[in-house]
Amino acid sequence: MASVQPSAAENAPSMVKDKTLTRIVVASVVGNAMEWYDFFVYGTAAALVFGQLFFPPNADPLVGTLSSFGAFAIGFVARPLGGALFGHIGDRFSRKTSLVWTLLIMGMATFAIGLLPTYAQVGLWSPVLLVALRLLQGIASGGEWGGGVLMLSENAPEEKRGYYAAWSQLGVGGGFVLSSGAFLAAQTIPHEQFLAWGWRLPFLASLIIFAVGVYIRTHLPESREFKHMEQQGKTSHMPVLDAIKRHPKEILISIGLRIAESGGAYIFLAFSLVYGKHIGIPASTMLFGVTIAMLVEMPAMLMWGRLSDHFGRRRIYMIGATSLLLLAFPIFWAINTQSTPLIYLALVFGTAISHAAMIGTQPALVSELFSTEVRYSGVALGHEISSIFAGGMSPLIATALLMHFSAYWPVSVFLILMALITLITLQFTRETRVRT
Repeated sequence: MASVQPSAAENAPSMVKDKTLTRIVVASVVGNAMEWYDFFVYGTAAALVFGQLFFPPNADPLVGTLSSFGAFAIGFVARPLGGALFGHIGDRFSRKTSLVWTLLIMGMATFAIGLLPTYAQVGLWSPVLLVALRLLQGIASGGEWGGGVLMLSENAPEEKRGYYAAWSQLGVGGGFVLSSGAFLAAQTIPHEQFLAWGWRLPFLASLIIFAVGVYIRTHLPESREFKHMEQQGKTSHMPVLDAIKRHPKEILISIGLRIAESGGAYIFLAFSLVYGKHIGIPASTMLFGVTIAMLVEMPAMLMWGRLSDHFGRRRIYMIGATSLLLLAFPIFWAINTQSTPLIYLALVFGTAISHAAMIGTQPALVSELFSTEVRYSGVALGHEISSIFAGGMSPLIATALLMHFSAYWPVSVFLILMALITLITLQFTRETRVRT
């Protein structure tokens, strides 16, 4: 049965005014940054300290890191549940309501992690509590990405949707920069004090970020396309089931597109910290490197999103996936030199070209695959199911490969395989850009 063709602006009313759109952009970027700060701060801590603090002591530091990345992956397993839950709320009731609740849950879980006792204090209860809070983070983040994307893509002019939708990813980048910056600041205190209490500061600081984010979210206007759909009485009563029934191919395509994007991103931004530590590079050097890379990537996302408006979504996405395949080995060659400029250059190339071309194009491409009444659910399902296999498992798999082979080349092969999956998926993906 042929899938129902979506129209991103189905009988939509006239475009929102420029001032309103600017307000939506600012609110979306800041709100997303607040939420993704909470999510990324765990990934940074998992790479640097959680293995030592929350899991049984072991002679091999990679075993503790592997355990903490295992808990990291559990958060991704919970994301499809969050995608289904908040996709239902977003399609059935309100995009805005869904986004407020994702931030509430994420903020409370992150703050609570900063209060957790360590393994030395309460034994096995420590990792159990950490995993429980990580599950809550995963549920919240499962509903965040789709909602943040739709608040921009559903308010943007058709001919500029790639550019405006790409702004949603600046929040992701901003959250990462804030989290890594918080850890860089915390690491300025003596190492013993950092392990004793300093690592908690970035988590406890999320309380302030949480309050700012909730204020912004509650003042965010509703998506114009959702309001128009609601006025016409086209709201789906069971949007998740309808999305699966009407758009199975599009959900599978969304999953395949994300394999290279999400998997590559977490290799660059999380596993690279582990690999650098493994070969003797100071954690501060690697952390500063990924922060620089993300700062460069943020404007690059907007550039690639704008280019997708001119040259097509598929073409730009293919540039990103192909470059990931080509850079899989050179990035680790550069890190192995232990030359700080080459490390920074490699991380910038991996993020600003490979990842940015995909993540800058993805919001418009994926949202345009689904019809308005099930769009939140469809986008969330595809995005979050793929997160289990790519985002959550990639640093875990990469760390396991490093433990087994004590070499980087299996990780490079892993990157190439992920790039190939996405390149094959692109062959089955229709071009969604509206020619004007």
